[in-house]
Amino acid sequence: MSGRAGKPGSQASAGDLLELVRSGRATTRGALQQATGLSRATVGQRLDRLFRAGWLREGAGGPVDSPLGGRPSITLEFDDAHAVVLAADLDTRHARAAVLSLAGEILAEHAGTLVVEEGPDAVLGELGRWFGRLLEKAGHRAHEVCGIGLAVPGPVDSDTGRVVQPPIMPGWDGFDIRGRLGRAFAEHAHGAAEVPVFVDNDANLMAYGEQRTGYPDCSAFVLVKVSTGIGAGMVVDGRVYRGVDGGAGDIGHIRVPEGADALCRCGSYGCLAAVASGGAVARRLAEAGVPAASGSDVRDLLTAGHPGAAALARDAGRRVGDVLATVVTLMNPGVLMIAGDLAGTPFLTGVRELLYQRALPRSTARLDVVTSRLGERAGLVGAGALVVEHLYAADRVEERLLALGV
Repeated sequence: MSGRAGKPGSQASAGDLLELVRSGRATTRGALQQATGLSRATVGQRLDRLFRAGWLREGAGGPVDSPLGGRPSITLEFDDAHAVVLAADLDTRHARAAVLSLAGEILAEHAGTLVVEEGPDAVLGELGRWFGRLLEKAGHRAHEVCGIGLAVPGPVDSDTGRVVQPPIMPGWDGFDIRGRLGRAFAEHAHGAAEVPVFVDNDANLMAYGEQRTGYPDCSAFVLVKVSTGIGAGMVVDGRVYRGVDGGAGDIGHIRVPEGADALCRCGSYGCLAAVASGGAVARRLAEAGVPAASGSDVRDLLTAGHPGAAALARDAGRRVGDVLATVVTLMNPGVLMIAGDLAGTPFLTGVRELLYQRALPRSTARLDVVTSRLGERAGLVGAGALVVEHLYAADRVEERLLALGV
C-alpha cells in the first residue's frame, strides 16, 4: 500500500481504501476512517466509486465499530467475480493456458504442444486461439477480461515486457510480446477490447504463485525450476526480486568446474544447465540408448521408476545443490522449493546431500527444502496474480476508475 493511507489528515485515495480492504487490514467503513483519518463522508464518497466500478461488495455483518455498542458494521469485500484474467505458461516444447478468477481460481484450462523455437509470431498467435476457446469453455466473454499474464522461459525486462538474450528462445530477443499477444487475443475472442499484457520469467511467476498460496508469511522464498533448463525465482517481502534488468535468478548459467567441456545452449561452456538440467540428463540417457529428448521425457521415465534416470537425476541434484549452497548462504531463505520436470525424490535427495554439506549450518537451520505444491499450475497462478496485483495496486486504481468514468 502507498504510504499515504493510515496518516491522520492524509488524502488517502480510493486505491488506498481498496488496498486496505483487499489486504484485510480494514474491512468496515469505521475501520477505514480510523486507518486513513478521512471523514465518514469522504470515505463514503470514495467507496461509492469502487462500488460503481463493481470492485467492492458488501459482506456479512462484522464487529461493532463503536465502543458504545450498537449494530454490527457491514463488512466490505473485494468482488473477485467482476472480471477474469487470462494466463499462459510457456515451456520449450509445450504450454499451458487458463482463465482464472481474480482470486486465482482456475476456471478453464488447456495444455498442449507449443514449440517455442517456432518463434514468437506463431506461438503467440496460437495462444490467442487458445484464449478464445477457453473463454467460451469457462462461460465468460471477452469484455470481462481485465488482463493477460504470460510466463516465458527466459529473462524479461519487466519495464518493456520483452525477453533479453534468452538462451533457449531463438528469435524472441527484443520481440514485442505484449503487442502481438494482445492482437492475437483480439483476433480470436469476439468483442475483445485492448487489454494490458504482463510478461515475466517463468521461474519468477512460479515462485510468486507458490509463495502467495502456500507460504504467505515467508519473507525470503526461493524456487528453482529444473526442466529443459535451470532457473530460479525469488520473492522477498512479498515482491518478486528481478534484479536491475530481469536477470536475477539465472543460475543455470553459473559456470561449474565439472562442466568445462559441456557446451550450453547459450553458447558458453561449463554452465550448470549444460550438466544438470533435464535436457542434460536426457542427453546422457540418449547416449546410453534410452529414448529421451527433453526434460519432460526424463520426468516420464522418473515417474515410471526407470533406475538409470533416477541415478542421473540424483547426480544432477548434487550438482545443483552445490550451487544452491551459495544461493542459500547469500539469500538466507526460509523456503527453498524445487520445481520442474526433475522435481522428484532422486533429484531432491541429491540437492540435500550437497546443500547441507557445503552450506554453513547457520544458513540452513531454519530452511525448509520442499517440492512444488501447485505443480504445473504454479506459473499460471503466478501470472494471474501478477495481473491482479498490478491492476488493483493503489497507484493504478485512480487511473482505471477515471477510464471507467466513475
